[in-house]
Amino acid sequence: MTPERLRALCLSFNAAVEEFPFNPEISVFKVLGKMFALTDLGARPLKVNLKCDPQDAIRLRAEHPDLIAPGWHMNKRHWNTVTADGDLPDRLVTELVEDSYDLVVAGLPRAERLRLDRP
Repeated sequence: MTPERLRALCLSFNAAVEEFPFNPEISVFKVLGKMFALTDLGARPLKVNLKCDPQDAIRLRAEHPDLIAPGWHMNKRHWNTVTADGDLPDRLVTELVEDSYDLVVAGLPRAERLRLDRP
């Protein structure tokens, strides 16, 4: 996964935006004001913090101990830090980003979720 592909993937979701609340290097991808991905697109290796179901987070860390770790500077129960440009297949990284977006959307108030469904 390249930085360009990761940015494009994060911005491909409905109502997704990229913001820089911390500094110009840290991209924070949000949906309706809620973060679903955080990354330094210029860093090597390329890592991204993603929201994750707590049980899936534990399983993924066990399956990929060198590539998926508890979320750096995040709630470690609900966030993983994923090495996106390592040996993880791009398809898995894509699924993890999609899952993060979906979890954040699921936590939005019903009215906001309905707003996302409108064209």
